[in-house]
Amino acid sequence: MDWAELIGRVAARGDREAFKALFEHFAPRIKGFLIKTGCNADDAEEISQSTMVAVWTKAGQFDPSTAGAAAWIFTIARNQRIDAARKAIRDGRVSKEIVLDEEADPTLAADQIVSRVEDATRVAAAIERLSVEQSTVIRLSFIEERPHSEIAALLGLPLGTVKSRIRLAMNRLRDLLDDAT
Repeated sequence: MDWAELIGRVAARGDREAFKALFEHFAPRIKGFLIKTGCNADDAEEISQSTMVAVWTKAGQFDPSTAGAAAWIFTIARNQRIDAARKAIRDGRVSKEIVLDEEADPTLAADQIVSRVEDATRVAAAIERLSVEQSTVIRLSFIEERPHSEIAALLGLPLGTVKSRIRLAMNRLRDLLDDAT
């Protein structure tokens, strides 16, 4: 999919189908990235939505010669997150020290964000290629972050079987990801 072309169509003629494709691809990835970097789910959803609104309204400012589409969109998301943190301080919802500590860490560059999203996409595609048994334990263990004993109880399996499936799934994922590079 040529994301830059879709942004161009949004800019040129307010193409709703192009925007829908952008939204369906980027909104969940932005939300997931924000959650992984410390936002709660509600804030991540709100920032993701405001990012996509900004993509719609600022599409004419996109210059494919200076940045890729994904880098441009994730830069907007980063700025939206900073704006949300500042607003939270003004509204008294968080202390300034918490936000300052967070901002003291160097912010990821847009290309690093894009790289992480691309890595996550590759891993998700590899998980889809696992058997149902293996993908289930991987999702429960690494995505839902459930302890092995809880997974065993949930699936009605011995703990050793859960651990074995996770180990075999991780080996298979490693092979799939090595083949993809």
